[in-house]
Amino acid sequence: MGFWTRIAATAAFSCLGIAAASAAERLTPLDVALGDVSLNKVSFLIAADRGLYAKYGLDVHQFITPGAAQVAASSGVIVPKEYVKQDIGSAPISIGGGSPMIYRVITTPNAIDRVLLATDESIIRDHIIATPNVSRLEDLKGKRLGYSVPGAVTHVGALSLAKHMGWQVGRDITLVGGGNGLNHVRDGKEDAFLASAIAFAMAPEVNLKDVIDLTQYKFPVAGSSILAEKKWYAANKDTAVRFVKAHIESVALMKTNKAAFNAALAKWFNVKDAKAQARMYEEVDELPQKPYPTVEGIKATMAFYDTPEMKKHKAEDWYDSSIMTELDKSGFIDGLYKK
Repeated sequence: MGFWTRIAATAAFSCLGIAAASAAERLTPLDVALGDVSLNKVSFLIAADRGLYAKYGLDVHQFITPGAAQVAASSGVIVPKEYVKQDIGSAPISIGGGSPMIYRVITTPNAIDRVLLATDESIIRDHIIATPNVSRLEDLKGKRLGYSVPGAVTHVGALSLAKHMGWQVGRDITLVGGGNGLNHVRDGKEDAFLASAIAFAMAPEVNLKDVIDLTQYKFPVAGSSILAEKKWYAANKDTAVRFVKAHIESVALMKTNKAAFNAALAKWFNVKDAKAQARMYEEVDELPQKPYPTVEGIKATMAFYDTPEMKKHKAEDWYDSSIMTELDKSGFIDGLYKK
């Protein structure tokens, strides 16, 4: 290579470096709290890994809380330390249950008031995982059923199940808080628990029984959603729109690219077993193409926790469907599935 050719090449690479740096500077930084470790988070992991956030002009930093990582560990899922961060509760965007957010705002003075922009889980999709001596749903009467915390999706699910079965909590069934892990059942601390996709996919590995899929009952819940802090959202709707678009495109990719799904599971959650990955991927079809905020799930949550403070609110206080409506009417979502 001649002198002037080398100079030209060096200049070209320098320009590329400047252009890349300039492009990075144009990206809008955004912190995202992923909350718990669940199947509903994988699309957000794929959005990061496959460059979809950058495609929509975002520099997203997303993490799992130490508490969520600890809960996941109780079911054998080990989150790499570099993806765990303590102080993410104040992130402007949170990916988590709308029901627990509503419960916290009503019952906790310092809770962050957020609004649902999109919902991936509008009904309870947990399975009941139990000891081998529980053969059917009716066998749970008089036994201990684990959930996470009051207000959580698993708590709404447990209350919905008890209501459906005509059981009185505390008399016909005992609900065990902090009990949403395979280890709790395996170690005899409870008889069964409400398990999300990652946990029930791994249940066979520890010889526990998948008694029933609660999806069939269509119990409404404000499950995994994109939650935006209200004041931030009012001043940053364009950023919120771009984040929602990246998520929706990521779901479309995940539905057609199993390799991307498996890679995210391995990288972020350290789930590398092919059989476990396959069982988890079966649940991907349940994710909606058009994740409108769930109104019925919000109403069900408000009914279960019908306190005087809750009565001061109406369902519309907790969601904003304008972004989903705009993206739906524009043809953006349908276009992702015509490729």
